[in-house]
Amino acid sequence: MTTATRIFEAARIWRLGWDHFGQAAALIADAERPHAPGLVIGVERGGRALATALAASLGVPAVMIGARHNATDQIAIQATGQVTVDLSPLAGTRLPGRILIADDICGSGCTLAAVSRALSGEHRPVSIRAAVLCRNAGSALAPDTWVWDVADWVSFPWEPEPGMSTELLPPPTAARHP
Repeated sequence: MTTATRIFEAARIWRLGWDHFGQAAALIADAERPHAPGLVIGVERGGRALATALAASLGVPAVMIGARHNATDQIAIQATGQVTVDLSPLAGTRLPGRILIADDICGSGCTLAAVSRALSGEHRPVSIRAAVLCRNAGSALAPDTWVWDVADWVSFPWEPEPGMSTELLPPPTAARHP
C-alpha cells in the first residue's frame, strides 16, 4: 500500500465558515467560467456544496459521484493513496466535452487523480479540470483552481464540529492556479 503525503503542522485546525465558503465559490466560478465546463462533477461528500454552488453560478448541471480515500474522518490521518471511485451516478449519461471536478480539499491529490483517470477511461471528455477550496501544502498534485493553501486539517461547514478549538480561515482574496 502506497502512502500519499499531506502536511499537518499541528498548529491549528482551520475552520471554513459559510460566508467565506460563498465568497470562495464565487472566486472559483469566475476563474473557471472562461473554460466553459458543461458539467460539474462533485466528489461526495466534501465536494457536494462546492459543486452545487459552481453549477448554479456557471448555469450547468451538477452530478455527484462517490470517491473515498480516507478510511475514517479522524483528524490528521494520513492518506493511503488508495482511492475507490464510483461513477455509477453517470451511467447512461452522455457527458459534455468539458468537465469540472469539484471537491472540498486536495489533500494528497490522489482522489482528484483517481476521479480524473476514471472519467477519462470511461467517458473520454475533451477536458477535465479540477477545483477545490483548499490545497494541502504536501499535495503532489495542484488542482486547476483553489483558494487556500493549508498545512493543517480543515473543518468544513457541512461536517460535524471537530470537538476541538478551531481557527477561522482568512477571508478569500483570489483564486489560485498552478
